[in-house]
Amino acid sequence: MCFCCRLDQSFSSAHQLPQDSMRQYLQFHPDQTVFILHAKVAQKSYGNEKRFFCPPPCVYLSGSGWKLKQEGQLKVFIFFLQRQMFTCAKTLYISDTDKRKHFRLVLRLFFSNGLEIGSFYSKMIKVISKPSQKRQSMKNADLCISSGSRVSLFNRLRSQTVSTRYLAVEDGAFVASARQWTAFTISLVGQRQSVNGEYSTCDGYICYGCLVQLVCTDTGMALPPMVIRKVNKQHAILDVDEPVSQLHKCAFQFKDGSQMYLCLSSDKIIQFQGSPCPKERSRELLNDGSCWTIIGTETVEYTFSESLTYSQASISPIPVIAALELNGGGHVATLELHGEHFGPHLKVWFGNVEAETMFRTPRSMLCVVPDISVFSGEWRWLRRTITVPLSLLRMDGLIYRSPFSFTYTPEPPTKHPACEPTTTSCGPYSSDGTITRSAPASRLPAMSIS
Repeated sequence: MCFCCRLDQSFSSAHQLPQDSMRQYLQFHPDQTVFILHAKVAQKSYGNEKRFFCPPPCVYLSGSGWKLKQEGQLKVFIFFLQRQMFTCAKTLYISDTDKRKHFRLVLRLFFSNGLEIGSFYSKMIKVISKPSQKRQSMKNADLCISSGSRVSLFNRLRSQTVSTRYLAVEDGAFVASARQWTAFTISLVGQRQSVNGEYSTCDGYICYGCLVQLVCTDTGMALPPMVIRKVNKQHAILDVDEPVSQLHKCAFQFKDGSQMYLCLSSDKIIQFQGSPCPKERSRELLNDGSCWTIIGTETVEYTFSESLTYSQASISPIPVIAALELNGGGHVATLELHGEHFGPHLKVWFGNVEAETMFRTPRSMLCVVPDISVFSGEWRWLRRTITVPLSLLRMDGLIYRSPFSFTYTPEPPTKHPACEPTTTSCGPYSSDGTITRSAPASRLPAMSIS
């Protein structure tokens, strides 16, 4: 018998969550969030060497719900490393006896009294033997770095692991941190700024010689646009336009036409002036602090709330909504959920309203979109949209918050006898709503560095 079936049997005594309880949850959001940050690729070790994952996988816990559930200390177990609220697994590696091409990390959380909270999985990680020096093509696009993706940058002086420092943002400043790393969104940008000071972004793969901008995914702080250059033996190569690949050595040249590069000095981020090579005009000599290694990263977020549950069962398996598909319209609109770890013990909620839910497979669920009247009462003629969050509720009252929301949109204005003469109105709401995903961190004006 599968775990979901056993879970359904254990919750056979139907637990009905009142709308008032759900409304209270939506007001205060006593959530428990688990963030897992990790690299997209891991380099295999050979012989007796240990190529530790770089950057190391990190786990962050946030949300007020952690304080409500247990008074005891929370323990985080990830390959024997324990810390509160933040953990960093610095000693993970893949040996040459492991023949897997892809793998996932598994995080297990426990309270100090031994009660297991649940298991959490990273995204798939690709195993590589060494950084590719060949020009990348669409056949191995997973090694290329695309515009709009997330990356980590680290610097390792004289190839010593103990000297590794990561480009990060701390206390409102860009720093070179030996303790934590930050994920940055890297985007292809145009040459000109808009009226509000931002740069337009482009799709495609990041190539050497292109103008890019790095934006911190946590704070929205942005570095000025820079030209990304390939690095070979501490030289910036100026005439290369091939795609940037995982674990490549690169440099970032400021776009003002000078020879200034993004550089670290101890824990500070500075600018360094490269030196032209007399014999090779297409190269500029850099120092160690100006040579960065770039690698793609992934972020996995699990958000749930045990504030309304009556059981102490594990929160696993955690349902994950990957995509939503709206079908039909009018009074018969349905929403199809695509993802994993679905089961008959789950119900879909639109805000504080439970939707009629039909379980299909562990990867598919279907629900009926509630009529707008349950949110607006008799006010079906308002000229404003109504947006409600989408959540999954387990039978024991455990809430899984999704990153999606559903918006009811008014139809074009029509004359209706039910409207008061003094009321500005529009036509009835349409069930052909729009589905939105939580937006990333807001982008702030570019930050200058000295």
